[in-house]
Amino acid sequence: MSGVSLLQSWKNIKLDEAVLKIVGGGTPSKSTPEYYKGDIPWMSVKDLKGYTLKSTQDYITQEAVENSATNIIPKGIPIVATRMSLGKIVIASFDTAINQDLKAIFLSPYVSVQFFVYWYRSKLNIIESLGTGTTVKGIRLDNLKNLEFCLYPLAEQKEIVRLLDTHLATVTQIQARLEAIPKILERFRQSVLADAVSGRLSGTEFNQVDKLEIGNVAELNPKKEKQTDDFEVSFSSMSMMSAEFDKPLGFESKRWSEVKKGYTFFKNNDVLLAKITPCFENGKSVIANNLINGIGTGSTEFLVIRCSDKVLPTWILYHFKQNSFIASGVANMSGSVGHRRVPKEFIESYKIYLPSLDKQVEIINRTKQLLAYAEQIEKSVAAAKARVDNLTQSILHQAFTGQLTAEWREQNPELISGDNSAEALLARIQAEG
Repeated sequence: MSGVSLLQSWKNIKLDEAVLKIVGGGTPSKSTPEYYKGDIPWMSVKDLKGYTLKSTQDYITQEAVENSATNIIPKGIPIVATRMSLGKIVIASFDTAINQDLKAIFLSPYVSVQFFVYWYRSKLNIIESLGTGTTVKGIRLDNLKNLEFCLYPLAEQKEIVRLLDTHLATVTQIQARLEAIPKILERFRQSVLADAVSGRLSGTEFNQVDKLEIGNVAELNPKKEKQTDDFEVSFSSMSMMSAEFDKPLGFESKRWSEVKKGYTFFKNNDVLLAKITPCFENGKSVIANNLINGIGTGSTEFLVIRCSDKVLPTWILYHFKQNSFIASGVANMSGSVGHRRVPKEFIESYKIYLPSLDKQVEIINRTKQLLAYAEQIEKSVAAAKARVDNLTQSILHQAFTGQLTAEWREQNPELISGDNSAEALLARIQAEG
């Protein structure tokens, strides 16, 4: 078979032609709690994590199966989402019932299950585009059946699976390594901050007896300064506050006449600290700057720290960004569940080292250099992760356009021709049907 590697060795058919049957499921009545106290796995969209399912969140009884539209799917059968999480596919390592948002695809024995899983993953964007619905997207069964399926000769299916297993395992390893880097960088940042505020970063650790309470060097929640009604100020809520370093405070414009009684008042260079959980736990603190007319108002859930001439705002901020400070604040929170907050008194009495202003500037500049270095690495990692994430779809595309097995076809023409061809395979599938 001369030049076989340059020819299309597969047949493009409708998915329905390669499938024996498609089976859906259902949900046992929630008004009968006893149905959900059994030992039969019952699978829903929330279980679609990864590509191999080892357990489900819910279990039902045999009576629930008999009194609902659910079906028990044998292990090893591909199960896809047809409502929500479109494009997701999984194979359970056990028999499982399924709900109405899932479909089990029973394939012809002439189609490799793992080959099908890889092919389905390659169609992610197409499947998502076929979703209809306003709030929850779903794909119609007819659209699923009419997807264009690549029927390869059996030997080539196996070779594609072998190559994809190897290539995508490498991609997964790279992704895991990249995903570990942000945690490493966070530990680095915390180490830098700890060394900065203790003096170790400047080569001389501060004396423990030199600690001062924040309340001695800063004013908390200073009073508003009355302005004219048409005076323009910056308004900010906690949702506009970031936990990231050097991220400017987001704000919108308000006139003083629109400022409600009780709003928090702050100025440029004030340190703002979210005092409620989970915002406090997430490290939401920032230095106010670029405010309209230098003045801002906003959420009553800010604590405002206005520094004296003895301490720089960034020096205070570095303390607030430390995990040790956050943990201590959480331990001192008061209030009911869901409304717990850090008391003003805790912040006022929190002790910090207070070197000279020149020493603060020196340490802050060095700290900024190290934090900028970490941020640069983080951006590079994010860019690399985006490229690697796209690599999976690129490799899958190569597999189902014949590029991945071009050399293999050149070396094995007898495995894709005659009785081994896709045409012959399709004829056997049709005869079987």
